[in-house]
Amino acid sequence: MDNLKLDIKALPEGESAVAASLGSSFFTSVEGSEITQGDVHVDVSIRKTDHFSDVTFHAVGTVEIPCDRCLDPMEQPVDTLQHLTVKLGSEYSETDDLITVSDDDPVLDLSWLVYEAVILSLPVKHVHAPGKCNRAMIQLLSEHSATRSDDTAGQQQETDPRWSALEELKQRFH
Repeated sequence: MDNLKLDIKALPEGESAVAASLGSSFFTSVEGSEITQGDVHVDVSIRKTDHFSDVTFHAVGTVEIPCDRCLDPMEQPVDTLQHLTVKLGSEYSETDDLITVSDDDPVLDLSWLVYEAVILSLPVKHVHAPGKCNRAMIQLLSEHSATRSDDTAGQQQETDPRWSALEELKQRFH
């Protein structure tokens, strides 16, 4: 993504802006990515001074990831805002919000940083809305579930007495 490569030395002082669109080819090019497809628009604004540059990027769009329950693809909206400070130095280094790029190679490639921001904006659990999961997979899951009700039919379940005591306490205070 050449649009996301910023030559820090060549940028004019003051405000600059860059825009990029990330499609499925971008996300599939990242090895091991859980994102299979995507349509994300990235707006980058840069404010350069003599000593540093403030870089802010805003990524908005949708990505396609597998559902944790049925494994079918699902769309997930993305909206993330990231700010970092960039300065020139003797060698490349990176901390939480400060990136130092080398004077010899002053190009900052934002593509990995944008990808990380998109991934971190996704919820931990990826599940379709109720009723939208693959019905065949849900049926298989319920047939092989360890908590099936027909496995315990006809068997008398013995309750641990500690749970009974806790249940009595719960009833007393409600």
